[in-house]
Amino acid sequence: MSYEAVIGLEIHVQLNCPTKLFCDCANTATENANTHICPTCLWLPGASVQLSEDALEKAALTCLAVNAEIVSRSAFDQKVYYYPDLPKGYQLSQHHKPLAYGGWLDITGPDGKPNRLRIHHIHMEEDVAKLLHETDGQTRISLVDFNRAGAPLVEIVTEPDMRSGQDAMVFLRMLRTRIRYAKTAECSMESGTMRCDANISIRPAGSEAFFSKVEVKNMNSVKAVGSAIDYEIKRQQKLLDEGQPVLTHTRLWDPEKNITTPMRDKFAGPCVPDPSVADIRLDESRINALKESLPEMPAQKQARFVRQYGLTEEEASLMSAERDVADYFEAIADKGVNARIGAQWISGRLLPALKEKNHEISTTTLSADRAAELLALLEKEAVNAKQAREIMALMFESEKPASRIADEKGFKQITDIAALNALLDAALEENPDAVANLRAGKKQASGFIIGQAMQKSGGRANPKILSDLLSRKKFA
Repeated sequence: MSYEAVIGLEIHVQLNCPTKLFCDCANTATENANTHICPTCLWLPGASVQLSEDALEKAALTCLAVNAEIVSRSAFDQKVYYYPDLPKGYQLSQHHKPLAYGGWLDITGPDGKPNRLRIHHIHMEEDVAKLLHETDGQTRISLVDFNRAGAPLVEIVTEPDMRSGQDAMVFLRMLRTRIRYAKTAECSMESGTMRCDANISIRPAGSEAFFSKVEVKNMNSVKAVGSAIDYEIKRQQKLLDEGQPVLTHTRLWDPEKNITTPMRDKFAGPCVPDPSVADIRLDESRINALKESLPEMPAQKQARFVRQYGLTEEEASLMSAERDVADYFEAIADKGVNARIGAQWISGRLLPALKEKNHEISTTTLSADRAAELLALLEKEAVNAKQAREIMALMFESEKPASRIADEKGFKQITDIAALNALLDAALEENPDAVANLRAGKKQASGFIIGQAMQKSGGRANPKILSDLLSRKKFA
């Protein structure tokens, strides 16, 4: 039988607020356990809560960044369940009245056609504490770190529109890009500021029915999400082919074995309105003001880069894929560097070098000002492409400007016409056989003469100017 997968995602995004959702404790990761805590985020009886305005604003901007519609009135509930990482017995979340409904992202499907993946709703909630499992002698113990407890989250719940692990990966990457553009969250699965659970079921191809779904957790990268989904699809297909039922439960992704393993039965505790947090009311003027504060988004920026800087669609797509890259590119272009040269250098040289060093463009020591100086040397042909790569590598290691490094290394090309003509004349005089070949119209002789002139210059002569000067010479 032919099957079709039905996939929906639940994505938790930690907002980059300075404080937690309901108290003034620092919202920051630290290796020192239980240092950013207070009675509120320890959930001690009688502690009062106060909703962070900053968290509310960033949550709303996140909703707008993915085309969701913010509602005028939302509210918090007590989501009841009992785990060691939630000792008060409930989590403050928005179950009945979430902050926003709808939303969508358009991806390109495997057939090359646009595919709209919808979002059902987005709600705010507090994060729970973190369990640390250790071994004390022969005894396995679990410790609780409350530093993360109360961190501000939004949960993005999609419609079951995805059909493969590839769909989910493309969606997550696009979601991450748009939220980073809004500057409301880091969205790093590796560091835990974005977490994703996948709900997966399969059905006979062409069916509109929904069958038992399995939730998969513990994926710490976008690639792991795709791999876990694809494995789970195959596992469920095998069960059905063998006549066994697919049971609703939660599984964990094992990245070492590349399999999912059973975790627990799937259950949902009751959600009751919380009396301690007042309802959130956002009038139309406040929502419109938030919409106006939203920055230029990737598709808009891509179109502008084509129009304003003359980039190709592919170049503009690469330069607008991440906000940090887009800002860096525009900073270089604003320095007068040829925009296409800048875009090609960023995508072909800088980003691969940063990836190799495990650095980010937002934190690199090679500022846009320094990069612009290097590209100006390259554009004026004062250095060649190979020399520019060497200069770039040295600029990562020191604060010296590109021109100084080029001088110290003897990289700057000779562009003086008289000096280059003298080098050519010397090469021609020393190689009469090559001159004879030039008179006979043999083109390879030109490359030989230019090579000889380059050798005489110690590799510093500008080869393009040499070629142009040689083509003007008469060989009767």
